[in-house]
Order: sequence, then structure tokens, then C-alpha cells
Amino acid sequence: MDENTVKKILQKGERVTLECKRAKSEVPKSVWETYSAFANTVGGHILLGIEEVSKEKDAKKRFKIVGVDDSQKIIADIWNTLNSDKVNENILVDSDVEVVETNGVQLVCIHVPQADWRIKPIYLNGNVYKGTYRRNHEGDYHCTERQVRAMIRDSFEEGNDGMLLEHYDLNDIDLDTLHRYRTLFQFRNDGHVWNDVDDKTFLKNLGGYIVDRATGKEGLSMAGLMMFGKGLSIQERFANFRMDYLDFCNLIGDERYSDRLTYDGRWENNIYQFFSRVLPKVTADLPRPFRMEGVQRIDDTPQHKAVREAFTNAIIHSDLLMDAGILRIEKHDTKLCFRNPGLLRLPIETIFEGGNSKARNPKIQNMLRMVGFGENVGSGFPTIISAWKEAGWGEPDLKNKIELDEVELVLPLPDKNEIPEEKIIPQNEGLNEGLNLSGKDKIIYNLIKAGSNINSDELIRKTGFSHATIERVVKKLIDNGYIIRQGAKKNGYWEIELDNAKSESSMLLGEPSYEEKIIPQNVGLCEELNEGLKLSEKEKMIYDLIKAESNINSGELIKRTGFSHATIERAVKKLSDMGYIIRQGAKKNGYWKIVVN
Repeated sequence: MDENTVKKILQKGERVTLECKRAKSEVPKSVWETYSAFANTVGGHILLGIEEVSKEKDAKKRFKIVGVDDSQKIIADIWNTLNSDKVNENILVDSDVEVVETNGVQLVCIHVPQADWRIKPIYLNGNVYKGTYRRNHEGDYHCTERQVRAMIRDSFEEGNDGMLLEHYDLNDIDLDTLHRYRTLFQFRNDGHVWNDVDDKTFLKNLGGYIVDRATGKEGLSMAGLMMFGKGLSIQERFANFRMDYLDFCNLIGDERYSDRLTYDGRWENNIYQFFSRVLPKVTADLPRPFRMEGVQRIDDTPQHKAVREAFTNAIIHSDLLMDAGILRIEKHDTKLCFRNPGLLRLPIETIFEGGNSKARNPKIQNMLRMVGFGENVGSGFPTIISAWKEAGWGEPDLKNKIELDEVELVLPLPDKNEIPEEKIIPQNEGLNEGLNLSGKDKIIYNLIKAGSNINSDELIRKTGFSHATIERVVKKLIDNGYIIRQGAKKNGYWEIELDNAKSESSMLLGEPSYEEKIIPQNVGLCEELNEGLKLSEKEKMIYDLIKAESNINSGELIKRTGFSHATIERAVKKLSDMGYIIRQGAKKNGYWKIVVN
């Protein structure tokens, strides 16, 4: 640090990363509280030889450079104290303490880096609970016992989600969730030896079930319960932790939010269900440029991958044991926000450079990675930055919110008015080149196609169009034979007339029909995997959906495909009769098993 740098930072005044002390003839005792605070927060500089005029409101005049009497004595005292039992760890090197000459006097500058997460907390006088400090704005403050415990937990390299939860066993697992995961695992890892083992062995292999060799005790790990557990079991053991999704897009009148998913007893609030339910909501409105591989529409983009990475990071870095911890995902018109309990383990600049921040929940991280979620070590955040830079959507903002003990990642979104209309067509839209529809018509048509039970209010919220526009376009779609209303206005649904919706250009060029192109994203069962199956295109599509989600029901199949109830029932019966699928368990709570030939 040189003279100009000193004067420049003094003009900004004391803050989270700067502390000034008069220290005319000796090292003040309060220096060590600041040393602990900087080390346990984000690091900072301590300037000795600066007098603060506390009554001065002008920041430029608030600090007076007075210098120290004997800089070498001050420096010797600093090193002697660092190497004594005053502090539990000396994290400084020689270059961190230096003399700066300015205005004819000498200052002593101490640079305190952020301590490595494996050695935190840095504390004083041999008392971890009474001698640990953190930095907040301009001051140092005693850490609470809760904050100290969080730092101690963070220092465990193997993480915390592998801990054995006594008295929690397979009865606390939601089999519906586990079987959904196993279906995706089987698809992602075809031929893997784990596909043929029972649920308990599968969980053991994943790290979700533990047998302690020393004591003979066994049961679920934290990762196993949190990923696949029943809601009540999770609430009983981890009442401190909750998950929340809020959609603030297209609000009308005094609406507080347009969509929310939080624990209300209607779903098992484990991490895998939260992730599976919320991820499609978060990515639904991201622009999807048209791209085909064979007969399959490829909806994935670098930005979709980046959102998945951001969501995954929020999960694997969450402190699941923090008091009142909230994993919160927010969707706004102009941004996506991912918040997780627990502070960053690495400095922000290191994370931007691709530094490897070891997950707090490595077993959960591995569970997600085994089904395709999560980048390689050190590449996650640079992937997000690169994707947003490529799209020109602004720079991701990563915040270490010390006062809240949480991390927030904000991903800016483009103005929908600046996106070409064909790019804001929602996920699973039809390929309607050649249809005699305007841009607005196509958007509404594709929303109806994606959700057969959608109503006018929902169309207004999702598009931002007026009620009159929605009514006019829907009438046009009906009059032209693109859609048909089945059932009553309140409880009915829309049916897509697929034959009328075929693109004239597709038929002329011999391209696949719409039915062939809406094979669901991430299912991965394109035509070569269906070779030899004597199925129609509709039956292949239904088969692929059932393979991707073993617990899918008729209502969901109708919504996903736009087919009638009779078509779904007929196709499912044929698949069962031909031996491609077998129903396991009761109609309400059972699941589909794929028969692999």
C-alpha cells in the first residue's frame, strides 16, 4: 500500500474492510478484536497512526493522519502477539504488515486476509465462544454461539450431510420421490449395477443410508432424509429449515405473488421434490431459440444450464443446520434470485475466478450430479457468468449478506419487450411455422398446448396481454380449428387439433410432424431408443413421459401432451398389454415400471 492508496481509502471512511486506530505509541488491544473480525468475515486493512474525529460528518475530514512514534516497535509487538496464545491462529505473512510514509509521518498497515474456512473461527484468549468476532459495517461485534457453531460446522471438510440420524430409517423415506429419482438415475446411468438393487442398498450406495461399523447403529443420513424424506419426518428433525419459491411476475392489482410453492402439506417437502417442481417454473420463460437434432426439439441453452447450476449451487451450499435457514428461489420480471442459508466459504473474487468452494452438502451434491445436475469442480460459477455474458443479459451479482447469514445470487433477465416474439414462446411449444397466426396468436396457442387446463386469467398473467386480446385470439384459434374446448368452461380443458396444427412447410419438406417434435425436454428418449417398438407417435410420446416420471398420472399426461382422456387411456392400455409398462401398487399411490427388453 502506498501514500496515494491510503489517502484514497480514507476518503471513503471506515467500513466492513477498513479500520483506523490512533496507536501513537503502542498497539491498541482492540486491534485484535478487529483481527478476529476481519479474518472471520471478508478480510480488510487496519491502519495504525490515524486519528478519527468522530464528530466530523464530512468523511473527507473525519480522519487525521498523525503517524506512529516507533513503527518498528509497533511491528515487533504485532508479531510477538500473533505468535503467542492471544490468538488461536496466525494467518498473516511478512508482506501483510508494512510501513507507509505519508505527510512526513509513518503509518503501519496490517492486511488481514479472510481466513481459510477450514481453520475458522479465528478467536482470542483461548475462548472460542467469547473470543470470536465478526465485522458488520464499521464495527467489530461478538459472534453469537449460533454463529460460532456455524463456522465450526463449516470447518469440516467432509461436510455435514453425511451424519447419521438415529431413529430415522426407510419408513421416513417418501418412496414416490425415491422412485422418481431412480427412474431418472436409470435413464442417466443405463446399465449401472445400482439399477438392479433394492431401495435400501441403493440409498446406501448413494450415501443416503449409513451403517456405523463401530457402534452397529444404522439409519438415514442427513442427505438421505433431506433429499427423499417424508415431509413430516423432515419437519420433525429439521424444523429450522424450510424451502420457498415465489413468482412475482405479471402481478395484477394488489396480488402479492402469482405463484408460490412452500410447505403446505400437499407435497413432501424434501429437496428433490422442491428442485423438481421449481426448476421448470424458473426456466419456463427463458428464451429458447429454435434448434433440432433429428426429430427432437432441443430446448436447452447455456442460460438454462446456468440456471440449473445456480439452483444446484444454492442447494449444495445451504447450511441445513442453521437456525431459521431458508432456501428461497424468487422469479421476477427482471431477474431470478437464488438465496441459501450460510455465508460464502471463499472470497467472492476467488469464486468468480473458478475457485473450488467445497460443498457443505457433498452427498447431496453427488446425488444431484449422478442424475445430471451440477458442473465439474471449479467450473460452476464461470459457467453462469459465461452464459449470461453470451446472452448479453447483464452481469450476475453474487452477494455475501453477512447480516442475514445468507448468500444471494441475482441473475438479470432481459426485457421481454426486447425479445423477438418467437423467443418467448414457452417450453414445449409447437413448431408452428406455416400456421396463419400472428406472434401473439402463437404465444397463446403454445401456452394452451403446454397446459390444457389453462384459463384466461393465467394467460393474461403469463403473457401480459389484455383480456380483450386473449378473448379475441382464443376465438380465432377455435374458429380456425386449432383448438377445441372439451367440457364445461370452469372444469373443462383444451384439446389441440394436431392434424390441423401441422405445418404446411413441414409436410412439403418432409420434416417430422408436430407430434414427433414435442418429445419432452430432458427425457432423452429420441427415435433411435424407440426403434423396434410398434407404437404410434402418440404412444411413443406417452411411453417416454411415463419412463421419465414413473409416478405420472392421467391428468398430468393430458396436460403435457394435449391429448384427450380417451387417447391417454387407450395408449396406456396398449403399452400395458404389449408388456412395455407394468403398474406397481395401487392406482392412486403406485407407479409405473418400465420393462427393459
